[in-house]
Amino acid sequence: MRGDGVFEVIRVYDGLPFAMEDHLARLQRSAANLKLPIDVEAVRADAHRLLAQAGAGPDHEALRIALTRGGRRLLLTEPLPPTTDSVRLASVTYSPTRLLDAVKSLSYAHNWPSRSRASRASMSAARHAARRVLEAPTSSIFWVSGEELLTPPLDDHILASITRARVIELTGASERPARSRTCRR
Repeated sequence: MRGDGVFEVIRVYDGLPFAMEDHLARLQRSAANLKLPIDVEAVRADAHRLLAQAGAGPDHEALRIALTRGGRRLLLTEPLPPTTDSVRLASVTYSPTRLLDAVKSLSYAHNWPSRSRASRASMSAARHAARRVLEAPTSSIFWVSGEELLTPPLDDHILASITRARVIELTGASERPARSRTCRR
């Protein structure tokens, strides 16, 4: 496993995967970036078989797909983590590796230290670079300024989230760097 693989997590509503084809396309792009062989049709068939068997319910709100070198496929359903009405963000300096741009890699090593530090302060982590908020370890960032809904640009080397793209499409949200007054270098 050793981080040499890719993954997707797909929200499941009443047993049906959200934006399944978009997620499979990104999974395929991520695998191609790592030169990782992928059989998309086999993944699709496994996902549909698992979701049909699992059914709906709180234990099956997300479908996790992981592919590792050597052709191993791991698919499972899981409950969603609890959510809150609001978040408090703790900034963590982030130096992204350009090698994994746009790759949803199994290697989460760069996310966990920031998440752990923020958790100890009862906050959610948000990565920042050059005094700009980028994203949270497992979430996209949106904010309202005046009458506009905004999100950081993909040029800031954030993940091209499927949900982020849908929110932009549905709301007309604009991309703009998220300046932070509290980020320290």
